[in-house]
Amino acid sequence: MPRMLEVSDEVRAEIGDEEAERLLAGDGSPGSYDCTSCRTPGDSEREQTSTVLFVGDETAVLAFAHAGCIPSQVVSVPEADLQGAVRSITGDSPAPAASPSGDVPQSVPGGQAVLGITSGLILINGELHPALVVEPTAPIARPGTTGPGDDFLPLLIEQGFIPMTETEEVPQALSGWSILLAAGQLHSVLQPGQIAWWQAHRPLSVTDGWRAAVNKTQRVLVYAAPVGTIGQQPREDLLRDALDKAARNGKLVAASMPLAGTPGA
Repeated sequence: MPRMLEVSDEVRAEIGDEEAERLLAGDGSPGSYDCTSCRTPGDSEREQTSTVLFVGDETAVLAFAHAGCIPSQVVSVPEADLQGAVRSITGDSPAPAASPSGDVPQSVPGGQAVLGITSGLILINGELHPALVVEPTAPIARPGTTGPGDDFLPLLIEQGFIPMTETEEVPQALSGWSILLAAGQLHSVLQPGQIAWWQAHRPLSVTDGWRAAVNKTQRVLVYAAPVGTIGQQPREDLLRDALDKAARNGKLVAASMPLAGTPGA
């Protein structure tokens, strides 16, 4: 049976006209599916469905999404991230337990550090925005320097993050940076060149409300603060209070980032 599939020109160019027509005819494309963005059920026989092609160095995976969640597109991602996305999409490994945060070793400007990352919803001008809060577990030194100094925020400002004195405005977009969300889970924060600045060792679960917000806005607000500034807050209102305090004390930088592969990425 023909499918209500949207196959963008860039996806068609990657998979070829023959494969695209085969999918549109219903050969090889699913009727029902789990949306690769919001993870709720979809039906390509009854509703407009986007084809989303994730492309790495050696691997390519075709996924499906509600057309209202994400347009048909090609998403270039690091091979390691794509392998994690493959496991999530195909179910080859068990999904992680729901968790709002995780601490993983990452390469950050200034060298190796352990970054804690927390997801939450931030209310700005009456609208809920999906946000990530990044805080290292130790001071970040500038490359080539020694001593107890912490250059985490200055290094991020050099990358284009903006110092925040309050949290009542949406941070400016940061060119070249993006958020990789696949199979409804958070995989990485990508810097220019599609290089993972933060990467989960297993895809990080986010709440249904967070996914709904990111599907609406198509962007994520990323806040960063020095070690010991925010901490692990058990509720979103306490997280917001900690962000407000960090901003007042001049210890908060932020940026707005699109989803990987979306316009502006």
